[in-house]
Amino acid sequence: MSTFNFHGQVSGPSNFGDGGKIEVNHYGADPAEALRLAAELVYQLRAEGQSALVAQAEEVQGELERSRQEQRPADRGRIRRALETISLGLATGSSGLALAQSLGHVVGL
Repeated sequence: MSTFNFHGQVSGPSNFGDGGKIEVNHYGADPAEALRLAAELVYQLRAEGQSALVAQAEEVQGELERSRQEQRPADRGRIRRALETISLGLATGSSGLALAQSLGHVVGL
């Protein structure tokens, strides 16, 4: 027998049994933490001279802020695309890349 621990919000259909499926969605951690990381990412990309990627980081920050103001879930597809673009443009080991990866984890990507 197995035990599964789910941390955070869990939603989705539950159809357990023969031929059933299990779908679990985890919607990330604290939205305030995601906003803090997004602001830090914008700052870090500017500090690293990655001006071409700052617009992508600002897009993430804006989406998180709009979703907070409108009290709706953030558009994870938009955030994912922007973070992927940032990740492709940064060198391995850079602090900007580490922030982008952390932010992705916090929003549940």
